Amino acid sequence: METQTRTSGADTATLGLGSVLVGSLPAALMTDEAPDRYTVEAVFTRRPERDEITEILGSETRERLAKAGYSTVEVTISDRRLEIANTNLEELRDGLGGVLADRLAEISEGVRARQDAAALRFREAAAGEHDRAASVAALAESVTFRTSGTRVSERDRRAAATDDRARIDDWTDEGGHGR
Repeated sequence: METQTRTSGADTATLGLGSVLVGSLPAALMTDEAPDRYTVEAVFTRRPERDEITEILGSETRERLAKAGYSTVEVTISDRRLEIANTNLEELRDGLGGVLADRLAEISEGVRARQDAAALRFREAAAGEHDRAASVAALAESVTFRTSGTRVSERDRRAAATDDRARIDDWTDEGGHGR
């Protein structure tokens, strides 16, 4: 049985935010006409997975932001960007950035733990199925269709079964099991 799992690279890294997308900031910042609150776009360190997106946009994230004192802040996702609405750069620098980073790390670790548990269950089920199939094959090998007058000694029967098993194993090793 062949499975694909991620074992290294950016996809296994904890989801985080890398930088603010400066080009998305209001042009009037640091002038008298600058808005008090606006949307800041931050770039994810990698593309978020579907389960991570669901949790980022979920009620638990809103509750965490409110509990940390950021009840007016809202987050949305656009491709590889987290759009943080009703905030400003100072608020992000002074604490909101850390709250968001902690929440993203928590979400990422939780999703990874659930994926790892599912992969383990899959591997265990595959191993169980392999053992079951081997038991069925062994039982089938023990069946003989010989007339009662042509009794084969137990030793000869075991030798024939071993030879059959070796041929089946060779076939399986060559990839015949997936055909």
